[in-house]
This record gives sequence, structure tokens and C-alpha cells, in this order.
Amino acid sequence: MKQLKYFIIHLVITISCKDIEPRRPINKKSISFIENSIKRNKVITKNQESIFKNIIKESKSKYIYSEKGFWYSFKKKLSSTNKKKLPKPGDQVSFEYQIEDVNGKILYEKNSLGVVKYYVDKEDILPALREGIKLLKNGESAYFLFPSFLCHGYSGDGEKIGINQPLKIFIEITEHIKL
Repeated sequence: MKQLKYFIIHLVITISCKDIEPRRPINKKSISFIENSIKRNKVITKNQESIFKNIIKESKSKYIYSEKGFWYSFKKKLSSTNKKKLPKPGDQVSFEYQIEDVNGKILYEKNSLGVVKYYVDKEDILPALREGIKLLKNGESAYFLFPSFLCHGYSGDGEKIGINQPLKIFIEITEHIKL
């Protein structure tokens, strides 16, 4: 009986000391899904860039390219001698905006959206608005051409803004309080 007990203990120890084999992924399709997603996003980006280039070519306004991936054109720009500064993180900004599709059809009117008070980079807001606000001083306004990845992207807004829809957004800074 004693030998059987030692044999079982020895067997358990021997089995438990076996090298553990790592588990391999079962789904190998996820890599192809990611590759297809990358290809799809490149096509979407290229199409939206083409749309923006046509708008800029047909426009009488001068558009400036932002390193964040969008274009903008000032409607009202203060002189360079003006001492007003651009908003910094934590500053409070009041602004009005209007959202249009790239063909100029108004999706959300400025009056219906109202004046928005926003603490720069401290509150959750549409990435397009967050980046556009940082380029305008108090009293300035501009039109922005935003690609869909800075707007509502794959989901749209569920109402007027579609999936992967680039937008033209007018932003006007009405008040800037440095904090």
C-alpha cells in the first residue's frame, strides 16, 4: 500500500513537471481582416483627399493644410499685429459652428447648434472641432474641410451625418478666456 502511495505521488510529480506548451491562436483570419481594413481606410482617405482638392481648386479662397490632416480657409482673420493669442489647453472658448456636407448642403445650422462653451483639451468634443478651435483667435472665423476620421468616422451621427462622410465646418470664436 505504501509503495502504491509513493508511486502515485511520483507519477503526479512527473506529470506536473512536463513543459507547458503555449497555445496558438485559433483564428488566423484576424490578420487578413486587419489588412483589409488598412486597404479600405487608404481608399477612403484617398477619395476624401481628392474631394478636398477639387473644392480647393474651385474655390476663390486660399486654403491652408494642417499637419493634423485637414484644410482650412479664414473667413475673418485678425491682422498679425493683433496681440490676441491662440487658445491653449485649459482656456475657455465660446464658439459657434455650422456643419455642411462637402457639396455645401447644410446639415446642422449655426442657430440650431447655438453657442458652445468649451475648455480647450479638457472636455470631450468632436476631434474636428477640437483641432479647428486651436487655430483661431477670438473674433476669427474659418471654413474647415475635415476628413471623416476627424468627424464621426465609421458610425456617422445616426441622423444627418453618414458613415465615413467628410464635412465642411464653419467655426467662429466668439469669446476666449485665458485661465
